Amino acid sequence: MNETQQLQRKLALYAAVLLMIGLFTGFYLAAAMTGKVPADPKMVVAAHLNALLGSFWMCGVAFSLPLTRFGLVGQTRLVYATTIPNYANWAVTCLKAWWKVSGVDAIGERYNDTIFGLLTASVVLPSLVAAGIWIYGLAGKKP
Repeated sequence: MNETQQLQRKLALYAAVLLMIGLFTGFYLAAAMTGKVPADPKMVVAAHLNALLGSFWMCGVAFSLPLTRFGLVGQTRLVYATTIPNYANWAVTCLKAWWKVSGVDAIGERYNDTIFGLLTASVVLPSLVAAGIWIYGLAGKKP
């Protein structure tokens, strides 16, 4: 197994773990829907879907890793550039469900603004960068 294949396997593993986390989030969802935990069920659904969809994105990157123009260092960076924001997306959304805030804008409320900052810094901006890097890696010719 060459180094790129090892990275593919690592990213596929990270995706599988995130998928399992997303599936287990269903228990959190059931508890929220029945009032056993004080969380917003709609936001827990979002956390559940964030994990599932994030794992699919990670699988897509794992599949296409050898197709990019990147060497081993660039491929490694792409692996972590997609893994970290996808895990953060699940975690921050689980927290915002518990706090029952949207976190889509800073409105002067402590919990909401904390979520807004966390989502912006750990999910939105890193995801945009990762997607851009992925596109860049796939758009050019392999050296």
